[in-house]
Amino acid sequence: MSKLTLPKIRTFKREGRKIVVLTVYDYPSARLLDNAGVDLLLVGDSLGNVVQGKTTTLSVTLDEIIYHAEMVVRAVERSFVVVDLPFPFCQLGAAEAVRAAARIFKETSADAVKFEGGKNRASTITALVDAGIPVLGHCGIRPQEIRQTGGYFVQREKDREQLFQDIEAVEKAGAFAIVLECIETTLAQEATNLLQIPTIGIGAGPYCDGQVLVFHDLLGYKPEQDRTPKHVKQYADLRTMIFSAVRNYAEDVRTSAFPGKENSF
Repeated sequence: MSKLTLPKIRTFKREGRKIVVLTVYDYPSARLLDNAGVDLLLVGDSLGNVVQGKTTTLSVTLDEIIYHAEMVVRAVERSFVVVDLPFPFCQLGAAEAVRAAARIFKETSADAVKFEGGKNRASTITALVDAGIPVLGHCGIRPQEIRQTGGYFVQREKDREQLFQDIEAVEKAGAFAIVLECIETTLAQEATNLLQIPTIGIGAGPYCDGQVLVFHDLLGYKPEQDRTPKHVKQYADLRTMIFSAVRNYAEDVRTSAFPGKENSF
């Protein structure tokens, strides 16, 4: 099982091969996803939501993202590992972004970083690429700008001009692919046809060159009160399975059914 490289990923679009992407945050999960054949593993700042239980991604620190990324990289043999540049390193300019990305590379051996931003931050993407750091772009909804936008809103026809300016700038700046988040299907399809680099959709319809989901959303591994977004297809119900297993364990302990002779030395 050979390691996926950037040149190989660049061939997927022209070969018509869809790119499979999932977020991941720890060693055992990364081992499973790598063995299951996931192409790109994204150590996302979404860990602020699904691991830390916070309402936004903004508080995730560079040290925290490095901590999780190092575990993931150590687990994989084939998958290409991308690490989010956390807030505010996409916003502070080229020098700070390169410095932060360099730390991620040196301390985790990751393959690339993901960068939120469009036309207004294209020069920073270029600086990262010039420094030898591959960049996965991210346009459409940008969670790191939640304080400015006031919420997560699907990008529609009225957003066309800005969206296309952003994605073209990101491609020209040197990104090897681009995440399109929560974009109307027809716009995402046009974007995918326009760009030479692959598009990775999340809530952007079926016509992107690949798809990404959050690991915990895919598996239903979250508190009961958390809603499932419209763009998510839940493939398992781990919440119910884990709850049942723990309840059964607790009952066995309380009734002395566990440990039995087979669990004792």
